[in-house]
Amino acid sequence: MRLRLPEERPTEPPTGYKIAHPVLSQDGTRAGFTGVSLGGAVPYGVLDEARCVYGLRHRAPHRRCDCGFHCVHDSATAEAMLCTAEHRAAVLLEVSVLGAYIRFEKGFRYARQRVRSATVGPCACGAVAAALADAGWGRPGWRALAAACAGCVRGRTSLSLAGFARVAGEGLRVRAGSGAVVGELPAGLGVSELVAEAALLQARLDWFQTQLARLDQGGPQG
Repeated sequence: MRLRLPEERPTEPPTGYKIAHPVLSQDGTRAGFTGVSLGGAVPYGVLDEARCVYGLRHRAPHRRCDCGFHCVHDSATAEAMLCTAEHRAAVLLEVSVLGAYIRFEKGFRYARQRVRSATVGPCACGAVAAALADAGWGRPGWRALAAACAGCVRGRTSLSLAGFARVAGEGLRVRAGSGAVVGELPAGLGVSELVAEAALLQARLDWFQTQLARLDQGGPQG
């Protein structure tokens, strides 16, 4: 006798939580995320469908495979993973579990997902993040990004939190660790978003002025 798992038919998509690294395409036109474990080599968009990471042709999630998106039931469990050294630069995602899914004790393995929000931790210096900047590593065609304050961005490739939300699309909301929510608004940017954009531009201007000053000090020979 073969046991069958009980079927669920929720009226609304279940909510889950996970951690991931934000990424930006090489040409800067697309933004998404890459996982921290199985399937981490393949970035995914805000709204995306899972594929078998082993190249098998079955649809995810297959009962006899590990394929599919993964998430946990509560945010505290996902946040706890951010304490490990290798995951300090990751962000916390809140997702909608779409399509077929398999429920486990601590989370889901599922076919499709929509990333509703991303919470960005502090900059490496401890200040509240104003941007997501080049983290110094990536995947083919994709740059990994990490939290950065206005003073630490300097000349690195970067996007403000609102800018990342706009490029990622699909209504993604991005919030700094302080809890301020930023993203694409129908009527334009709000005060908090404009302040973050201004701080980021000022930091870049300060960096360029420093470089120009060094060139001036070098004289004609410099």
